[in-house]
Amino acid sequence: MAGAGMGLKQDLYLSRRPLAGFVAIGVAWATYFAQMPVIKAHVGASDGAYGMAILLASSGAVVAMWLAPLFQRAFSRIAVPLGIAILALGMLMSGISTTLMLLVVGIALASIGSGIVDVLINARVSEIEARQGRSLMNLNHALYSFAYAGAALATGALREARVATGAVFLLLFAVLLILAFAARDRVAEAEEPALPGLPGQIPHGVVLLVGLVVLTAFLAEAASEGWSALHLERTLGGTAGEGALGPAALGLTMGIGRLFGHGLSRFIRDTRLMLLATLLSAAGIGLAGLAPSVPVALLGFAIGGLGISVVAPLALGLLGRLVPPDMRLAAISRASVLGYGAFFFGPPLMGLVAEGFGLRAAFVVVAGILCLTALAVLPALARRSMTQTIASPAA
Repeated sequence: MAGAGMGLKQDLYLSRRPLAGFVAIGVAWATYFAQMPVIKAHVGASDGAYGMAILLASSGAVVAMWLAPLFQRAFSRIAVPLGIAILALGMLMSGISTTLMLLVVGIALASIGSGIVDVLINARVSEIEARQGRSLMNLNHALYSFAYAGAALATGALREARVATGAVFLLLFAVLLILAFAARDRVAEAEEPALPGLPGQIPHGVVLLVGLVVLTAFLAEAASEGWSALHLERTLGGTAGEGALGPAALGLTMGIGRLFGHGLSRFIRDTRLMLLATLLSAAGIGLAGLAPSVPVALLGFAIGGLGISVVAPLALGLLGRLVPPDMRLAAISRASVLGYGAFFFGPPLMGLVAEGFGLRAAFVVVAGILCLTALAVLPALARRSMTQTIASPAA
């Protein structure tokens, strides 16, 4: 037990700087979404106008992820702190917005900063994993989940206490600046990233497979987060309080799952663990979709979150070990861009299936996509990783 505690302490110390970035992203977006009803009322936007505006603004994250290697090259050791500062400024603008246009600018800035930080910290953790020979991705993503949950609860308490929205976002701005300071690299440890677009260097096949795995994981996460409450209330007749338990169960079990995944990854091959976790998530989400009652559906969402929680961190960590060190950042940025496509086509997919066949069918479709990934994409990734490992033992 003491050995495990010491190991966890060492893992936290090794990844302490990128961990500040994970916490910053979690705290920022949890605060925003917890205050979203108030912000939406401040700008006076309809549901449709608000949704389209946020979708447009959020596309900045995809562009930022693609350009993250250039950003790292330009700003070197202060790249992550600067990205967090951009996130902080965007959040502050969003929190004090009085017009929809100002809100779009704020969310666009926050999305750009968040996208840059997301890619750079994942690449940094992958680099530390490769150098230290320790699995760290799930631990960092677990603490992101817990930071998100804690910030959401804290923001809810501030709302209950009737603290002004502007004051909440000023506090968030200060917290993010502290995290930006904590995320700075004291020495130039990061390897020189490759410029994106250099032909014949990045193993595009591996990047594509990892991107598809991440996309599937994010699709399951987005579907459960965005539609579980509606399913519990509309399909199963649950109360508003019971509906809120859907996203809560998902978030809590994702954090717990990532902590367990951090330990299991030392004993089970990454691709095998991803396969088992994807099938577990498919079973959970399928159960939630077919559930006859609220408790059974909640159990399904909890199982789904427990399974899918480890898939994206493990996939990105594996990619970082398979590619050459100078390609790591560019490869992770491309896989992240592909994976984040889930947040763009996921909501329309769920909406179209739900409109035509009901929410039960929509969740069953997501479960089917997870099974297809487990049976087709992950075995291909396992074969590719074995070949890559044999060809490059250092990976």
